[in-house]
Amino acid sequence: MRKLISVLLYTALMGLANIGHADVATAEALREGDMRKLNFHSAPIAVSEVPFTGADGSEMTLADFNGKYVVLNFWATWCAPCRVEMPHLSALQTAMGGDQMEVVTIATGRNPLPVMQRFFDEIEVDNLPLHTDPRQSLARGMGVLGLPVTVILDPEGFEVARMQGEADWSSENAMAIMQALIASGG
Repeated sequence: MRKLISVLLYTALMGLANIGHADVATAEALREGDMRKLNFHSAPIAVSEVPFTGADGSEMTLADFNGKYVVLNFWATWCAPCRVEMPHLSALQTAMGGDQMEVVTIATGRNPLPVMQRFFDEIEVDNLPLHTDPRQSLARGMGVLGLPVTVILDPEGFEVARMQGEADWSSENAMAIMQALIASGG
């Protein structure tokens, strides 16, 4: 009897999980322009629990952002496409950042804080965090093989989509995708 209850409970929970994930179909259908490179997963993917260093020097994990959609960007100061993309991520944060969505940037590899700050100053970005992953532990755990890589996490902390390469995250299309995800109630 206990086994039957466990199976029924598991089946019910999987059904609910699939209903929540099915809502990404609306967001996926909106992909145009740069956003065509955004690949939605058929099922949410667990993310690495490896810690990284927060902008204030504290140890953090991606679980610290649970409860909202996260546009997670891996970048580096030496990355030319990152220099192009970062102002778009900043504009997305300005337009939509808050209780339901946040842009989180993590510099991976050797990126000294003064160089990171100068990078942001040069491209006039002042609203994104200077988190770091100096040993690339989180990036490796997340399967990041090149830069930039942007991952969308759902409010439960699962990866629902990924993009390799730069994109205009401030475009109407990118914002419509994020609005559709938020509206799905996921």
